[in-house]
Amino acid sequence: MTSHTSDGTVAWPADLAAEFRRKGYWEDRTLGSYIHETADRLPEKIALVDGDVRITYSELASRMDAAAERLLQLGLKADDRMMVQLPNGWQFTVLTLACFRAGIVPVMALPAHRKYELSFLTDLSESRAIAVPDVIKDFDHQALAEELAASVPSLDMVLVSGAANPLNARLEEILAPGADPAGARTRLDASAPSPDAPALFLLSGGTTGLPKLITRTHNDYAYNIKATSVPTNVTEDTVYLGTLPASHNFPLACPGILGILFAGGRVVMLPGPEPRKAFAAIEREGVTLSAAVPAVAQRWIEHQEETGGNQLASLEVIQVGGSRLPDEIARKVKPVLGSTLQQVFGMAEGLINVTRLDDPEDVICTTQGRPVSEADEVRIVDEAGNDLPDGVPGSILTRGPYTPRGYYRAPEANARAFTPDGWYASGDIVERRPDGNLIVQGRDKDMINRGGEKISAEEIESLVYRIEDVTMAAAIAMPDEVLGEKLCLYITVKPGAEVTLEQIQTLLHETGVAAFKIPEHLVVVDELPATKVGKINKKELRADIAERLASASAHSK
Repeated sequence: MTSHTSDGTVAWPADLAAEFRRKGYWEDRTLGSYIHETADRLPEKIALVDGDVRITYSELASRMDAAAERLLQLGLKADDRMMVQLPNGWQFTVLTLACFRAGIVPVMALPAHRKYELSFLTDLSESRAIAVPDVIKDFDHQALAEELAASVPSLDMVLVSGAANPLNARLEEILAPGADPAGARTRLDASAPSPDAPALFLLSGGTTGLPKLITRTHNDYAYNIKATSVPTNVTEDTVYLGTLPASHNFPLACPGILGILFAGGRVVMLPGPEPRKAFAAIEREGVTLSAAVPAVAQRWIEHQEETGGNQLASLEVIQVGGSRLPDEIARKVKPVLGSTLQQVFGMAEGLINVTRLDDPEDVICTTQGRPVSEADEVRIVDEAGNDLPDGVPGSILTRGPYTPRGYYRAPEANARAFTPDGWYASGDIVERRPDGNLIVQGRDKDMINRGGEKISAEEIESLVYRIEDVTMAAAIAMPDEVLGEKLCLYITVKPGAEVTLEQIQTLLHETGVAAFKIPEHLVVVDELPATKVGKINKKELRADIAERLASASAHSK
């Protein structure tokens, strides 16, 4: 009998699943079992640090199991979904592990998401619960969660970290250690989910509107974690600083928080990557490994160049991914930060590529690495689907034991992104070198990559058309030295009408769109260029904005 979540999930073919088991990629264990294994081995070792909170492995296991049982006592059941919209902190980690133990499927929302995204995701996943902070940066997440609970039929439970209103559950009480750890462990082991069951939902970058849900099973995600831990050299001596939003696949499991906990290392959590706080935490905790997007890596380099000092002495490796790291910044990492750069190119849909720590400096600084698993299959193809030789850029196709075969309840998206024989097309244009390392050249789809956060042009355009005076709209990526890309909007308007950037920004704020999706530049033109088949020629628009920016820069000098 399949679970409700499994009904909307595309399964691996049975013969492939059997092969993955036979070759040891899938170990038929649940994610929570790895935490217990570590806790049995290193009970008194510190597992998790969040400010003044320091949690040992035995306490982590106790909190995880106690919370799992409390969630079930609240009325949640195995296979129910829960929206998790928490900032980086011990609460995020313990709640996620508790869901794994109870068989509840967390939906990994971002703290930046607002009503527009959350209502869609909650409805699509039919989530029964949502976990939120009370207030962050003057935004009342609890009030929004209550609003969602009143409007989404499936949602009947609000869990709040911090000051919870009387009708909501206080998350810190749910996550407290248990009085009977051994009993809780025995009971949860007896009712553990199937290793093939959905463990969590990650969110896609989404090129055609709102994010899609990516089902990751216990088996495939455990392998994702273990396969990425090897080339990053994760051991029980690893001290990991998590500053990127933990609900992203990269800081969660590549190897990220879960990889370090599987190995018995220590996870240090910070709400953000601001250099002064991050550097202080690195020095205080003896951090050896961290992860960053290119904009963060650049800020850290600039801060170190400005301030100097020896705060980063313990930092051995910094992973950089989320978007392409410019070669000139890559070359500064080792001399300025003193740590080995590991470039990471991957996707929440599966395939992860990394440079190896012992690669030549040229490979580390100019490529985005190669697959972490021998079982990862990669093809580079032209527009007709023909395989291309090394050195020729093309679209990447991939499949393997941790690359799912389709999105959740998204047949149209699956028909676009997956071939009938299971190859996933991410939309990335890459070039493969003869040594197997990949160089990311860009995207073949309508996507803006703002410092690692993916923005669908189509989604923003559809919202802008709500302004009556806008006759045509085209959202494109414009180059930015810090973030890589920012969102630029080209529009045409009705004769005599005037539409301002502020007007568009206000509309999107009122719609409840995440702040990182708000356009930062507006160009009003008489006519948008078109291709021969009548589509808006965005290639021409990208060239136009690059020229405008270059001209403005030249005039400002």
